[in-house]
Amino acid sequence: MRRRAAVLSALALFLGVDVGVGATTAGTALATERPEPSPGRSGTLLDEVPHSGELRVCTTGDYRPFTYRDPRTGAYSGIDIDMARDLARSLDAKVELTPTTWGSLVSDLAAGRCDIGMGGISVTLDRAREAVFSEPYRTDGKTPIVRCADKDRYGTLGQIDRSGVRVIVNPGGTNETFARARLRHATIAVHRDNNTIFDEIVAGHADVMITDASEALYQAKLHPRLCAVHPDRPFTFAEKAYLLPRGDQEFANYVDEWVHLRTHDGTYRRYARSWQ
Repeated sequence: MRRRAAVLSALALFLGVDVGVGATTAGTALATERPEPSPGRSGTLLDEVPHSGELRVCTTGDYRPFTYRDPRTGAYSGIDIDMARDLARSLDAKVELTPTTWGSLVSDLAAGRCDIGMGGISVTLDRAREAVFSEPYRTDGKTPIVRCADKDRYGTLGQIDRSGVRVIVNPGGTNETFARARLRHATIAVHRDNNTIFDEIVAGHADVMITDASEALYQAKLHPRLCAVHPDRPFTFAEKAYLLPRGDQEFANYVDEWVHLRTHDGTYRRYARSWQ
């Protein structure tokens, strides 16, 4: 919303409207609001995407309910896959889904391999140093998912962070970052495939995964032997948003407006309903 206010102020200056003390020339305001494009980019994606007819979306394909790539067919599905198609349609374009990983997501976007990152991406300050986040569309937070028989054993970090407890993480994302920052005594094991990681808990190869409540709730439905532990009271506060390249204020403003409208006109709720 801050970007929306900045755009309105700049537009008022351009039209010669007095916006109060501190107003300056339109040229100065626009130069301040619009940083230089990222390396390898020219102009704005707000023009480039409709011209090319293609919106390139980086997505991991391993984080249901937001993004999932079927290993048998290669087809993508998920709330944010539907949202990506909606965004593309609004720009008179089609979606080109670009596979990425949690470890390479930011660098792929910065290198111009895609126009936007989508798929349950948590807002973090580290990512915000390298890219721009859209207006958030969902709140979330870290919570445990365990075998239902153990749900009373792993309700707090103190219960989890004990010698002999096996915590499993997927590499490169906020789950691994959280576990390594907060756990000192538990054993942390990395499982590279986030689509099969919950099977490891069911099979007894791990005891706990600490992930976003949205994922824990969805995976508990897929795996009846697993339970999300206090998903309504997560350990952390987090937000989901879309990841945008630095230096393209016009495109960022457009995506912000699109997110704002789609989260208030029922579109996002409609896409999410089929994954509940």
